[in-house]
Amino acid sequence: MTLTKLEKKEEQAIRTAQPEPPVVARLIIEIRSDGSRTIARGMAEDVQQGERVEVHAEGSTPLQLVLSLVKALRDVPSLARSFTKGLLKR
Repeated sequence: MTLTKLEKKEEQAIRTAQPEPPVVARLIIEIRSDGSRTIARGMAEDVQQGERVEVHAEGSTPLQLVLSLVKALRDVPSLARSFTKGLLKR
């Protein structure tokens, strides 16, 4: 067994946190897979409206899961509003 001497690194300045925008929505998803199918389920919350919806998606391939998840997320009020606003700006 070979031992190597540790060297002390130079002191680094402490970074300050950058301000972030307020939370407008939360998305919590659990993904489970057995190799033949994948299930994503969880919850989406519109913080401003206080609304919560269940999110559930299934697929046998990653692409199918993503498409199913996108369909499930379009029913989330805050995400639907954000998507609509984004389209209207263009």
